[in-house]
Amino acid sequence: MDVVRVPEPVRPEDRSVLARPAPGPDLVLRYGAGDEQVCDVRIGGPAATARPLVVLLHGGFWRPEYDRAHVRPMTDALTHAGWTTVTPEYRRIPGRPDATVADVRAALREVRRSDLAAAHGGGRLLLAGHSAGGHLALHAAATASEDVVGVLALAPVADLGLAAALALDTDAVPAFLGCPAPARTDLDPARLPAAVAAVHLLHGTDDDVVPVVLSEAYRRCNPGAVLTTVPAGHFALIDPDSDVWPAVPAALDGLAAV
Repeated sequence: MDVVRVPEPVRPEDRSVLARPAPGPDLVLRYGAGDEQVCDVRIGGPAATARPLVVLLHGGFWRPEYDRAHVRPMTDALTHAGWTTVTPEYRRIPGRPDATVADVRAALREVRRSDLAAAHGGGRLLLAGHSAGGHLALHAAATASEDVVGVLALAPVADLGLAAALALDTDAVPAFLGCPAPARTDLDPARLPAAVAAVHLLHGTDDDVVPVVLSEAYRRCNPGAVLTTVPAGHFALIDPDSDVWPAVPAALDGLAAV
């Protein structure tokens, strides 16, 4: 694999959104018996019923210390923008990626057959994810049978092979997989068949956590995907107070219209 030089970050990453308080969910949907097999649900109001249901997968490099709570400011903002959101939790056990993937699939199955899905956009789902959640969203769109009509991948770890070569977040990829990335190409979105659903990648050019080269690599493998870059770091895309935040609901609007 060619060595890719990652440019120096233009500005330091603002991580304040990770600890920012936000209201809790309107309800919790369970998709399994485990403590982590639950989804936070926020109801977007009457206008949201005409739109697809947004299933948002949180990031954190698949590590157990990062859970769905850090995207509550984001889902709260999307609710006020007229979207109903479902945020699954999933098992994050180092070296056991199949448990993570199985949880995402189980959550999608449960959401798809729920009354909540039926009441929004005629049962259509939009799948979104940030960082490692973007990886999981892209993987699910390429492998799951659920009725996903669009995918919004925000600063996704879209190419596991390249992410491993760059040793992102102190070798997060081999820690997640429990093996070298080439041994699990079945979990690498850049090496899977293209998703049937429309795919929109949104990535900050100043991202020094998951560099934009990962989305560019995915786009080369999947030329049907749309890649939009914005002048921002990694966490701005989940921060409703950031200058680039309007690009997120705008991207959802675009996918909903496909």
